[in-house]
Amino acid sequence: MNITTRQGTAEDITAVFELVKELAIYEKALNQVTNNVDKMTRDYHQKLYDFFVAEVDGKIIGLSLYYFRYSTWKGKRLYMEDIIVTEEMRGNGIGKILFDATVSAAKKSGCSGMMWQVLDWNTSAVGFYRKYGTNFDNEWINCNLDF
Repeated sequence: MNITTRQGTAEDITAVFELVKELAIYEKALNQVTNNVDKMTRDYHQKLYDFFVAEVDGKIIGLSLYYFRYSTWKGKRLYMEDIIVTEEMRGNGIGKILFDATVSAAKKSGCSGMMWQVLDWNTSAVGFYRKYGTNFDNEWINCNLDF
């Protein structure tokens, strides 16, 4: 299997939105998705977010979507909104590749760290993040890595 990772483009947003819907189904919350391809495209062009995609044979099978935020205590931080890998491709190291690319982007952008959230019932994701030495909070499990 030939996995490639690259910075996403506006042309990828339709495929990316399919991943977003797949995540919402996995989290049993599809009815809460009010975003759509047109809004995501508009917001991408307004530079509200950026993303990496993972591909196998030219098909997008993973995504890491992020944006920058500012902390009065820590300064510039990268916030990873979602990391998604299609169900059939999970367990192949694609999440690690996307996460590492996002960490690298945070460091290259001069961020003091990176933040994200993970649902407490998503034990496979929690275990994945533990491998990075992630700091966990309670409830929604707010996560961060300090650089």
